[in-house]
Amino acid sequence: MKSLLALLALGAGLAMPALPAVAQSGPLRIEITDGVIEPLPFAVPTFVAESSDAAAMAEQLTRVIADDLTGTGLFREVPREAFISTVTSFSSPVQFADWKAINTQALITGAVSQAGGQITVKFRVYDVFAGTELGSGLQFAGPAEGWRRMAHKVADAVYSRITGEGGYFDSRVVFVSETGTKDDRRKRLGIMDYDGANVQYLTDSSTIVLAPRFSPLGDQVLYTSYESGFPRIKVLSVGTVSSRTLEAGEGTMSFAPRFAPNGQMVIYSLTTGSNTDIYAMDVASGAQTRLTNTPAIETAPSFSPDGGQIVFESDRSGTQQLYIMPAGGGEAQRISFGEGRYGTPVWSPRGDLIAFTKQNNGRFHIGVMRTDGSEERLLTASFLDEGPTWAPNGRVIMFTRETQGAQGAASLYTVDVSGRNLKPVRTPDGASDPSWGPLQ
Repeated sequence: MKSLLALLALGAGLAMPALPAVAQSGPLRIEITDGVIEPLPFAVPTFVAESSDAAAMAEQLTRVIADDLTGTGLFREVPREAFISTVTSFSSPVQFADWKAINTQALITGAVSQAGGQITVKFRVYDVFAGTELGSGLQFAGPAEGWRRMAHKVADAVYSRITGEGGYFDSRVVFVSETGTKDDRRKRLGIMDYDGANVQYLTDSSTIVLAPRFSPLGDQVLYTSYESGFPRIKVLSVGTVSSRTLEAGEGTMSFAPRFAPNGQMVIYSLTTGSNTDIYAMDVASGAQTRLTNTPAIETAPSFSPDGGQIVFESDRSGTQQLYIMPAGGGEAQRISFGEGRYGTPVWSPRGDLIAFTKQNNGRFHIGVMRTDGSEERLLTASFLDEGPTWAPNGRVIMFTRETQGAQGAASLYTVDVSGRNLKPVRTPDGASDPSWGPLQ
């Protein structure tokens, strides 16, 4: 049988969007544009509790690791009732024949100990059919209340070793939490783990807040506030939960902000009178630079990962379309030419794709295209899908979905960049406007 590494070289190719064939010196990679991935079977026996008070935590931690991997759609957990072997010691040799007999291809073993309010988690990953360990064992240590983060770190390491890609489980999402009826909707900023756990609130619901956006380091959040009665951009420190307004000028309205990759600049839309253009602001000095100057409505700017270009939406052609221009302003090139209207473009962390919202024939879609506008693919379709944001590794997109009806409830969903594995993100209340932060 093929070894796990060979199978996963194939799996990684299957899971990504089709790319041109490229000669390479590494393992063979096969790109398939259609078809369904067969998830890779893995087993994760409950981590061994190496201290008397770590048993419950070991069980919970193991469950989160399994859920992280299963949730990608690339892995399938072998049920525990099928296990032939048990793992009672982290140092015991692995009985590969027993795991091979139940078609386990990847095996994850680990141990947890607790002392003085601190926990230590160690783990190993095995290619069962090859009978070898993938890499060497690792361990993480930290405060016991951060056990979920420890689990995400383990899952990220496993994911990376098996797929060869960066993980995204140890990350957070800032979003708008929504309560109340459609006619009396109350909104406040919330922050949570990528999977909807550990929700905390950064603002109250006394004023409307929109479009939060993480800084590159994840320590600050930009958002639009209606505290003054008009849209104003605020920047909030996540650690101290304190905020300040970025003054854009008397009598103006500023909105749709986003950080530059270096965290020192902010791009946003500024409305003066009836004109809306894109501006840049130095965060430290407050100095502003106008980047567009047309009669059109130009908004939703997003930097390329290298900071050299900006993608934005504009109706300068008569309909809402996507354009790319140099980061310092200048001539813009239109990149969207399909039917319908395009908006909310966001550059992938990989730099190869741009995600967007598309409205056509009464339906909304989340889609992706190459940075030159080619290879457009629609990943979703519903009554209202909008506002994509990328996972740190550029594989998964989170977005807002609103249901049809009197209440019009909003919720968050994720979808793989291939268009597979669409699933909801569970939050305590309605949720919208997600922004996926970097790995912690």
